[in-house]
Amino acid sequence: MPSKRIVNATAAAILLLAGLAPVAAASPRSGDLHITKECSEYTFEAGSFCTFASSNIKAIERGDRIVYAEDAGPGSLDTDVVIVGGPGNIATGHCTLVFASLPGRCTFYGGTGRFTHFRASVAVSVDEYGTWHWDGTYSFRP
Repeated sequence: MPSKRIVNATAAAILLLAGLAPVAAASPRSGDLHITKECSEYTFEAGSFCTFASSNIKAIERGDRIVYAEDAGPGSLDTDVVIVGGPGNIATGHCTLVFASLPGRCTFYGGTGRFTHFRASVAVSVDEYGTWHWDGTYSFRP
């Protein structure tokens, strides 16, 4: 039969963990966002896409795509976009870029599945190797 001391210690540990659970669950998921994408399949036409190569947040995975709703103009892009992360996982947003004067800007304001309550604001730039970068902030708050 367990000693009274072990039973009391176990009960105290359970109460402590139960008290911490609501705090952890209530903590907003937010922070800095750093993503790279490659655009070898982007054609500047509506429906074309870029593919994410890396991401520091779990919601956006390598291989997910960003699809552009409208054609790019001769020197700019101003379009609604969706991040497609598989069936039922879609984030909605808008991107505006003037290619000659980057960085541009993309903002996201919700979605479905793993993008529920997703918000982000990122600066969009491209490096000398043709890799596109998103740097900004994100949160998952209602």
